[in-house]
This record gives sequence, structure tokens and C-alpha cells, in this order.
Amino acid sequence: MLVFWLFLCVIYPVVVGDGGMTVVLPLERAFPTSHGVELSQLRARDRVRHGRMLQQLPNGVVDFRVEGTYDPFLVGLYFTRVQLGSPPKEFYVQIDTGSDVLWVSCANCNGCPTSSGLLIQLDFFDPSGSSTARPILCSDQRCALGEQSSDSGCSTQNRCGYTFQYGDGSGTSGFYVADFMHFDTIVGNSLTTNSSAPVVFGCSTSQTGDLTKPDRAIDGIFGFGQQGLSVIAQLSSQGVTPNVFSHCLKGSNGGGGILVLGQIVEPNLVYTPLVPSQPHYNVNLQSIALNGQTLAISPQVFETSSNRGTIVDSGTTLAYLAEEAYDPFVNAISQAVSQNVRPLVAKGNQCYLSTSSIGDIFPTVSLNFAGGATMVLRAEDYLIQKNSIGGAAVWCMGFQKIPGQGLTILGDLVLKDKIIVYDLAGQRIGWANYDCSQAVNVSATTSRGKTEYVNAGQFGNNSSPRNDPYKLLLSAVLTFVLQALVFGTSSFL
Repeated sequence: MLVFWLFLCVIYPVVVGDGGMTVVLPLERAFPTSHGVELSQLRARDRVRHGRMLQQLPNGVVDFRVEGTYDPFLVGLYFTRVQLGSPPKEFYVQIDTGSDVLWVSCANCNGCPTSSGLLIQLDFFDPSGSSTARPILCSDQRCALGEQSSDSGCSTQNRCGYTFQYGDGSGTSGFYVADFMHFDTIVGNSLTTNSSAPVVFGCSTSQTGDLTKPDRAIDGIFGFGQQGLSVIAQLSSQGVTPNVFSHCLKGSNGGGGILVLGQIVEPNLVYTPLVPSQPHYNVNLQSIALNGQTLAISPQVFETSSNRGTIVDSGTTLAYLAEEAYDPFVNAISQAVSQNVRPLVAKGNQCYLSTSSIGDIFPTVSLNFAGGATMVLRAEDYLIQKNSIGGAAVWCMGFQKIPGQGLTILGDLVLKDKIIVYDLAGQRIGWANYDCSQAVNVSATTSRGKTEYVNAGQFGNNSSPRNDPYKLLLSAVLTFVLQALVFGTSSFL
């Protein structure tokens, strides 16, 4: 089936207060313009994703430009462009909060796709083509950090290797390298490209399964997890960025949004603690209420254990309820709207036929968390429109269940149209309903002090050095100087 992909660009200005600086990377979302998909395919995609859950630089926040319109039937994919190496090369990588490591396809990769249905140009990282690339040796302490996120091992060349195996049987393997990541930087109201920092990332030499398919192929995956080899952990430990990131995803009217390495400041934000010592962003969901009436679901259903708990995951398309909570939730929704809609079951999923606005018919859902924080869901946050029949819209339950498991996963369906703050330093997650087309205030606190940024958002496509030979030359010269300083004073690489 031929699917055409459309890219929408929304440009937001960033104004930096007090002469501060912020680092910018473009984040894009691609989605097909024609054919939709079934809920079963979305569930299958999410099951694959759930298998993945496994120098002198300016203070500031990294600001990713978010593109695309939220619609789960379009099977959108969030990704950004990162620049690696000397001279810098640009790679398209999927944003993934369920894994930790940044990895990209490397030269001579076995099974890595060479073309993409996303209409993007794929590339391969070649360590021998970067003057600053260095392999991570088995004796390097950062090789031990890799064991937190993958199956690490040592090759005959004494290189620190990794293997990621995903839930659908696909996987990737390769070795870790250290090199420079380059950033677009805002100085006052001017965009520059003279910032970089050394990071460790994966160089993929083999891919299997769905990762080899060209329809949704990208250059790699950008892990936003909590472990030591995540880029956010590396940059914050160097004092380059704060140990917090935030996003605000638009759910309508052209889509787009904001993703920053920094803390979005909003008066209505409420916070709940992260569950300690978990590999993912686990929170304590305590109860669910419809129009203020708490459902009869035992709190033990949501307690965190080896196969239970509630995870906030911006990479999951739908939302999932623990099996014991799913039926009481769906039954309560159906009963509340029984006089106004016609229920029907489509391919095993509960749906409703409605000729009226769902906001006037369906109840408000409240998810109540530890610490007194409540996430309020509109009908659009737990239902998705599938099609129409005879002038009536068919709305289906966006919450699904994972048979035999007690996991509750809050994906994009729930997280859209909200500021979500992942405060790793404070070990908490916060949220607030928000119009994500508007600018946001961002506070960045690093080891070098605190700077306030205002109107953080997105930049135009012409900010990429790939499109500007002068910027490439300037970046290469600055990287050469920084390389000399780092190699003379630091043992990082």
C-alpha cells in the first residue's frame, strides 16, 4: 500500500532574556496524508514500543522544534535531527523516552535501511570520517554505564559493544563511540551554530526486524531515559543543560509543539513524585474518577512492581489501563453516555456513534496521583474518532488494555495539549493543560547557575548547518579549536 507523507512546519520565536543562550535542535513529526490504520495496528505498534522500554559551553536549554499534527490513525512519528562528528553530519533520530541511548546507523551496517518512506535522506556515521571520533574501550568506566541500558560486551578489538532487543523480535547491535554533538545556539535574539559538547552514543552495525523496513525508517533512536548514557544525563553532568526536560504537544489546528531540555514554568503546574529506582518514568496513580465520582478500583491495581505500575511515555501513541481497571472504566463511560449515543463494538474495541459534540456528552475523567496531583482528561483525551456512519461520528475508546499485564501507560493521546515536565533532578513529573501553540517560559538551572528564558519555542528549517556551507565551515573551525583544547586538557575522548 502506497502511503504519502506530509511534513508541516510551525515556527515559534524564542526570545532569550538577559543575554542568555539556548541551544536549538529541530524536531519533526511525519505522518501519512492518505490511509489511516486500524486500532489493532496501533496496539501492535505500541507493543513493539513497550518492548523497547528496557568544555566551555554556554548555560542554557536545548530547544527542539516539534512538527506535525496529532492523530493516532495517521501513525505519526516524532523525530529530530542531531549533528554528530567533525565535520558535523546530520542524522534523523526518533525521540524515545522509553530507552536511554542515542544510536545511529553506521558505515558498513548490516540490515540498516538506505531509504525511508518519510521522504528524508538517511545517512551513516563513519567514525573514520570524523576527526574527533573515538571508540569506547572495554576498560572505560562508561562501558559499565552501558550495562544499565543494554546488553554490553567487549569485542576482539577491545571495543565496548551493545545489543538492544525489542519486543517484536527486531533489534540492533554495534559499539559505543565518543564524539561531539553540535547545537544551534541562541545568543540574545540571534541564532549561531558555535556550540558543541562531547557525548557517547551507539554506532549501529547491525539491524533486524522492523528496524530494517524502509516505510518508517530513520537514522537511529534518541533515548530520553534516566540512565547514565542518556544524552540528557551526559549534558547535565557537564553543566551544559539542566537535568530536566519538558514537552508540550499540540493535538489540533496544525499540530506541532515544544520540546526543551529545561523546565517549563507555568503557574498551573502540578507535580507527582517519580517512583524511585525504576528504569522508566513511573508514577503512583491512585484512583480514577468520572465527573467527580471515584470508580470502584482497588489502589493495589496501580501499585508499582515488576510487572505493574503507571508509566508516562510520550512515545506511545494510545493509552493503556491495567487489565483489572479497564472494564470498570469502559463500563462506567458507557453507562454515563447511554442516553445520548449508540454503542457498538468495532473489531473488539468499544465505540460510540454520536451526532453531537462529544465534549457535551462524555464525562470528564480525573486521574488522581500521589501528592494530590490530578490530571483532568477531556473526552478528546480518551476517545479517538475513527470514521463516520450516516452523518454520525464513530468515536472509539483510545484507552486499551494489555492482556495479562497490570501496566498503565499514558501515551500521546493523554499527554497532548498539556505541558509535561520531567524533573529528573527533583525526581518528579508535572503537568498543566496548555495551548501548545503559545510560547512558554523555561527555567534552566545547571551547575553553573540559573538563567531564565522566555518565549521558548521553535525555529525555522533554515537553521540547519546542513543547508549553509558557511555555517558548516564555521562549525568545523570552532570544533577544531575545541578539539585541541579538549584533547590537551581532558580525557573525555
